Amino acid sequence: MEYKQINSIEDPLFVQFFELMQQVFPKEEVLDFPLWEDPLKDPIIRMFVAVDNGEVVGATEYRYYPTFNIAMTDFTLIGRDGRGIGPFLARERLSDIYRLAHENGKQPRGMFAEIYNPYEVEEASFGGVTSMNPFVRREVLAHLGYKKLNFSYVHPSWLNDGEAVSGLDFCFLPFDKEITSLKGEFIADFLKEYYGILSNKPAQWLEMVATLEQTEEVELLSI
Repeated sequence: MEYKQINSIEDPLFVQFFELMQQVFPKEEVLDFPLWEDPLKDPIIRMFVAVDNGEVVGATEYRYYPTFNIAMTDFTLIGRDGRGIGPFLARERLSDIYRLAHENGKQPRGMFAEIYNPYEVEEASFGGVTSMNPFVRREVLAHLGYKKLNFSYVHPSWLNDGEAVSGLDFCFLPFDKEITSLKGEFIADFLKEYYGILSNKPAQWLEMVATLEQTEEVELLSI
């Protein structure tokens, strides 16, 4: 299996990836094809696919922010069960993040991720791929070491329509086992950076961020 970066919607591998994403993800989570052009050119965004015998069978998109020394996973897509795609993507992603941090002269602190809480949202079929089931994904991420940050989380809709999206937990994978909490102001600053491209923030999100800014420490809990 090969780990290949995509930087353009004109890459044939991107076409394969997009078709796979349409098969697996709910339609409201799939960004329209032409809208991928600018994000793929953003140097912060790392878009990689798992290629097995010329076929795109999985993908992951993530970011590393040198100023925060933190990574953020946007999504992980597993297109086939029983082929070790998830472990392969997790391993290659981690290696790439450490390399980027080392180029910045640092050891990375960890990685954020928005993780579905399947007890709060209606379950989607995810193309019949068992590995993508929200219950399975949550358990796998727990085994990888992700922890839930102890606050009620919403995020702005990527449609930039001012709606708040709920049903997820904001989680963190500490690369140092001694990390048991994060400063609320640090989390708030990161979220403002991550969602900075969206001009229409919902009131619930603004209130959440303001509360975080006044919170000394946010505990990491098991998920």
